[in-house]
Amino acid sequence: MSAFTGVDFYEIDELLSEEERAIRDTVREWVDAEVTPVIEAHYEAGTFPIELGRKMGELGLLGANLDGYDCPGLNNVMYGLICQELERGDSGVRSFCSVQGSLVMFPIHAYGSEEQKQKWLPRLASGEAIGCFGLTEPDFGSNPGGMITRAEDKGSHYVLNGAKMWITNGTLADVAVVWAKLDGVVRGFLVERGMEGFSAPEMKGKRSLRASVTSELVFQDVVIPKENLLPGVKGLKGPLSCLNNARYGIAWGALGAAMGCYHSSVDYSTSRIQFDRPIAAFQLVQNKLAWMLREITKGQLLAWRLGRLKDAGKMRHEQVSLAKMNNVDIALRIARVARDIHGANGILGEYPIMRHAANLESVFTYEGTHDIHNLVLGRWITGIQAFQ
Repeated sequence: MSAFTGVDFYEIDELLSEEERAIRDTVREWVDAEVTPVIEAHYEAGTFPIELGRKMGELGLLGANLDGYDCPGLNNVMYGLICQELERGDSGVRSFCSVQGSLVMFPIHAYGSEEQKQKWLPRLASGEAIGCFGLTEPDFGSNPGGMITRAEDKGSHYVLNGAKMWITNGTLADVAVVWAKLDGVVRGFLVERGMEGFSAPEMKGKRSLRASVTSELVFQDVVIPKENLLPGVKGLKGPLSCLNNARYGIAWGALGAAMGCYHSSVDYSTSRIQFDRPIAAFQLVQNKLAWMLREITKGQLLAWRLGRLKDAGKMRHEQVSLAKMNNVDIALRIARVARDIHGANGILGEYPIMRHAANLESVFTYEGTHDIHNLVLGRWITGIQAFQ
């Protein structure tokens, strides 16, 4: 396949600063050199390329948009471009970065004590330590407020009981940011690897996000020191603010997967000969390629504007819902159309198409399902909430 040079039909590069373009290009080159050569083998084996975690830390990609504590302090457009390039490599690689930064480092940075920040943020930023985020439960996904995981105050410590499901990095994690009800109020706890009664078995048999570790978290009378409570937030505001940051990154990341499928489709269709001419010469194929370009371009403008709003402190969570919903939706449909353009060859690991398509089926669902984000927008439009 030819070298990836980006998709920029509307000259969006002109809307980016020189530093933003430089960050993107650095990650683009790194993905081509370090991710693309190994990711198919890891996907096939169902393993995460763990060595990439430390390398992402060395590049300054973990907690990229956070300040202080050895965090890079980049703006949110830069962080979005990082997610875009990582997901062009694989959704699992972007998920690792996204969970580490948006779901683990962000709540410690925003709601943690100074001691918690000093202990964890530098190690998480470097990739020396790995974190995970525990909110979803076996019976509570779209309704996190119904969680049954509980913490009890025992005076000198807390005792945690319950379980979490679909936890990226869970089995690998040195620390888990776990949300549980304490006296009926949702609170955040830092649960550390090795605490007695805490286990994180890996979930097997996935047909999506295979190059990512997904786990269950189980808590059986886990003793949590008082200093491991996140003191700066109470209620669902805590976990939902984390998810808002993660969804922002996904809105960019999905475009990377879409661009990867589009690039492969252009390459394939201009070199695949049928009826004595490349299939790109046929109207039906050109129509599909034009549609891909159209949707990617619209998604780019959505993500860019959302990033500028976030950097200005004006971003609303409904705007994040629209961008996440739209960009994942078009990326998944682009992957399916790309499979069609590649014909039978589209199912081969030689091309990234089926891997992106399978991964995006999960991205379509996690961090708020497509339907739930529609209802978030419906509430904004009508002022009427259609769900609790």
